[in-house]
Amino acid sequence: MSAVTRRLVTRRGFIKRAAASGAAASFLSARALASQKTLRILKWAHFVPEFDPWFESGAKDWGREHDTRVLIDKVPVESIGNAARSEVRAGKGHDICIFPWPPAEYYQHAIDHSEIYQRVAERYGAIPQLAHRSTFNPHNRRYFGFADFWMPSPLHFFQDYWAQVGMPLGPVHYGALRVGGRKLRAQLGIPSGLAFTATLEGNVTLHTILYAHRAWLLDGDGSVLFNKNVFAFEALKYLQVLYEESGTPEQLTWGPSGNVRAMLARKTSSTTNAISLLRAAERQEPLVASKIRLQPPPVGTAGMGVTALPHVTNCSVVWNFARNPDGASRFLVDLMDRSRRGYEISAGCNFPIYPKTVPDLVVRLSKDAAADPSYKYVELKDALHWTPNLGVPGFATPAYMEIFNSSLVPRMVQSVLRGEREPADAAAIAATEMQRIAEKWRE
Repeated sequence: MSAVTRRLVTRRGFIKRAAASGAAASFLSARALASQKTLRILKWAHFVPEFDPWFESGAKDWGREHDTRVLIDKVPVESIGNAARSEVRAGKGHDICIFPWPPAEYYQHAIDHSEIYQRVAERYGAIPQLAHRSTFNPHNRRYFGFADFWMPSPLHFFQDYWAQVGMPLGPVHYGALRVGGRKLRAQLGIPSGLAFTATLEGNVTLHTILYAHRAWLLDGDGSVLFNKNVFAFEALKYLQVLYEESGTPEQLTWGPSGNVRAMLARKTSSTTNAISLLRAAERQEPLVASKIRLQPPPVGTAGMGVTALPHVTNCSVVWNFARNPDGASRFLVDLMDRSRRGYEISAGCNFPIYPKTVPDLVVRLSKDAAADPSYKYVELKDALHWTPNLGVPGFATPAYMEIFNSSLVPRMVQSVLRGEREPADAAAIAATEMQRIAEKWRE
């Protein structure tokens, strides 16, 4: 065999060996990918633009550490309920579904999250009351979800507007909100800006006002309290007068975040919302932001103190049809280690369920780099004390959450504000619907 022939044979052998080696590597790579676990997460789209990219990046990092491919889908807040119902009907979908409110209606389709809370307790202490009452089903003694952060719902108001009617500190109680709002619209043409529509902010605002007027929906046992006394009528009458004296027709047509956009445009004098409103003003309109002040929610009536339901209670559910329930549970436990950074990335919107994860919270609120003045957010230092769970005075039960998610309360209020029903009639009709819902879940 000539030297030239030997070189050709050697070259052919090298190419064959290289091809075989590449095929083997591709086979092994494909085999490793096939054996890799997958974790699928569905979540609501956060109000702060920077948060979701950070969450996704951290989830992918977690996946690399645990040999897991993490896939995340986001939907608007208004769509998370429909997406969850579709998965429940199909019995398949994501492993974790993250809601902005307690998902009590899905307790039959969730694993028991007790072990998740127990593992978190080893790092950060016993389960806080807000999480317990938002994710525990007292009838089957199981946790249908896991709560890791929440958002308070303080009153935002323009100090320069309210100073012109003698209230530079804002309306501290509901009587002042009505009287001051009437003067502002009469003198400056600036209406009140509370959300009254079937949106998240409208739901939270109206459930808060009912509770603050002692017009409670259900008691601790799930029995209907609404309209069993004068409080329901009085709360609806208050809303009717508030709207007639200080409102604007636009309040009845706002879509999601309509109250936020109105405040950013300085078209309204005040509203209740998560501080994502003020953070948006700081990013987009610093001059507008400098005129907005925060205060705790107005003092309630009939012996009720300062109180407001959470704008968001972030609750994750591991479905009982999840394909990777162990990985999902581990992910939620480990997620708590990133709570401090999550608070920072969310610009302080995500208040920690476990105080130990952000132990210097009050210090941060007292001196905020983006705020003008820097102490503006200190008004939230006692927010946990004036924020009960959705479902109060009971737990976040399936019946209560169906009432909430069906927008029964905004529909009732709208019928009064549009002049379609008198307060007494609207309260009676709503109470009947609440009774139907309560009996359905009791059965």
